[in-house]
Amino acid sequence: MSRDTISIHFVNAALTGVKHLGMDVETLLSHVGIEAELLRQPKARISPEQYTRFVKMLWMVTQDEHVGFDIQPRRLGSFAIMCQLIIHAKTLGDALELSSQFYKLFGDEWSVSLERDKHEARLVPLIPKTMDPDHFITESMLMIWHGLASWLIERRIPLERVHFGYPRPNHADEYDALFFAPVMQFDMPRTEITFAADYLDLPIRQDDASLEEFLKAAPAQLLVKFKNTNSLTSRIREVLKSQIGEEMPTLNDVASMLYLSPQTLRRRLAAEGKSYQGVKDALRRDAAIHLLLNPDLTLEDVAQQVGFSETSTFHRAFKKWTGVTPGLYRQLHGYH
Repeated sequence: MSRDTISIHFVNAALTGVKHLGMDVETLLSHVGIEAELLRQPKARISPEQYTRFVKMLWMVTQDEHVGFDIQPRRLGSFAIMCQLIIHAKTLGDALELSSQFYKLFGDEWSVSLERDKHEARLVPLIPKTMDPDHFITESMLMIWHGLASWLIERRIPLERVHFGYPRPNHADEYDALFFAPVMQFDMPRTEITFAADYLDLPIRQDDASLEEFLKAAPAQLLVKFKNTNSLTSRIREVLKSQIGEEMPTLNDVASMLYLSPQTLRRRLAAEGKSYQGVKDALRRDAAIHLLLNPDLTLEDVAQQVGFSETSTFHRAFKKWTGVTPGLYRQLHGYH
């Protein structure tokens, strides 16, 4: 019930390519149960399942893994062939080098390169900014490559630093789940993610059988399963999940559960750009969105299950969180 949700920004950004191709956006969205009106609500959010269906739909209608952003389409199956090539590499470093070489076969304009020095490794995407105005492909490729690298060695690779070669965007609050790292900086000379070079020497722990299973959902699953589980925000969400629908613990209570002082908890949350109230609100918002997608539940049921005794109070809170009322949100997802 308390799974994360995804900002409507990523839906709008992904549609840039199909708009270039002259496709009817409203018709496309209707196939995956997202009303176009939702695109005009900047606070709106959708479930990971909806976003996965949406991305897969874009691939099918464009027949392009870069969904219309590139001049030369990246034919469906390119990612799978690359994975079949790298699965037999000895180490992660060898696999990522092969991946980089594979994508350079399509031309020099789009690439992800691997750099390594004594202590650090970096993945650096090269994508023309004019073709990716909202950084959708840039961010997606980094998420996919990081997720793929973590899957290959069966352990999440913690990022040490993330640099973005563009100003801080309005949706930067989403980056905690996408690119969490101790250092995240904007307006840098280039975009790159940095991690410890030692990970490149680890052996590949997947094989042809596990790859076959992986490819049934990849790379779409890498766009929605990519989340930091070590951030304090994530740890607090885990603590609070079982409390949804009941009286939420206070900040002092949660600090005690995590063996932190209240002051330390506040300070570390602030360093992640969050507040305790904000974490609670986001958790209840995400829970409400998932419950609203169940047509068997009334709005009163949803309100009670996320901890509101008064439906009217829930209406006001939900509109503050998402920009629309619960009833309208449900209508915009095909439930009338």
